[in-house]
Amino acid sequence: MPAGPRPSVLLVTDLAYEARGRRYCDEDIHLTSRLREDFDIALCHPRDAAALLEGFDAVVVRNSGPVLHYQEAYDAFCARARELGTRVYNPLTGRGDMAGKQYLVELSRAGYPVIPTVDRSADLGLLPDAEGYVIKPKLGADSVGLQFVRNPELPPEADGTQLVQPRIDFRYEVSFYFVDHDFQYALNAPHPDQRWVLEPYGASAADLAFARAFIDWNTLDHGIQRVDACRTAGGELLLVELEDLNPYLSLDRVGEPVREAFVARMKTSLTDLLG
Repeated sequence: MPAGPRPSVLLVTDLAYEARGRRYCDEDIHLTSRLREDFDIALCHPRDAAALLEGFDAVVVRNSGPVLHYQEAYDAFCARARELGTRVYNPLTGRGDMAGKQYLVELSRAGYPVIPTVDRSADLGLLPDAEGYVIKPKLGADSVGLQFVRNPELPPEADGTQLVQPRIDFRYEVSFYFVDHDFQYALNAPHPDQRWVLEPYGASAADLAFARAFIDWNTLDHGIQRVDACRTAGGELLLVELEDLNPYLSLDRVGEPVREAFVARMKTSLTDLLG
C-alpha cells in the first residue's frame, strides 16, 4: 500500500541575520536538512510568513531574529495563523519571551528565583541595593535598548514599557534546553564576558528542578524552550530569560549523540503536534 503524503512544514528563519557570537544560518541549515527526512520543508523569511501560511500543515519558527525588527509583520503572521487555525511550533500561547518580558515582573512578584524585576517607578524601592542597575525595554531582545545606570530610575512615561533590574554579580551563565517538557542538554558560559563561548554542562537534580519549574509555569504542550539562568556568587541560580519563541540552540556546542537525540525528539514533537 503506498505511503500517504508527507506533512508539509513552512520553516520561518532569517538566514542572513548576524548575531553576535553565533551563526544562526548554520544551525537552521542543519535542522532543515534533518527535518526534510520526515517532512516536506520550505523556508521563508519572517516578513513573508503571513502571506505563505496557507497550504502548509504546520509552521516552525526557528532563528528568525528579534521580533522588534519586524513587529508589524510578526503581528500579521500571528493574526493570520490564528485565523487559519495553523499549527505553529512553538504554539503562539507562550507566556515567556514570546509575549514580551512582562513575565519577569510577574515571576518576581510571585517569589520565583528570578533576577528581581520591576516595571514601574513606584516599585523601584522593591529592588535590592546594588552597585548598578539595568534598564531594558519589555519588547527588547539581543541587548537592544539596554542601559546601565548607577541608581534605579524609570521615568513615569516609561511605566509599564521598561524593566529595571539590579546588576547581578554572577559566576557564570547556564542554559537548559527542553523539547516539550523533556530536558535535552545544558550548556554554560564559564566566562561572564563571553556569553556565547559555551561548554557542555552537567546539570544536577537541583538545577533541573529549577529549570523545570519555569517550563511547567509556561504550560506549552509542544515546542522548544531555553531556560537561561545565572549562578550568583552565593551559588544560587536566578532566571535571566525564558526563551519560548525562537531560541538559538547552540547545537554546534554539543556532541553528535546529543545533537542526534535532540533532532529525533524534535521530529517526534512536531509529529505529535500534527496529530
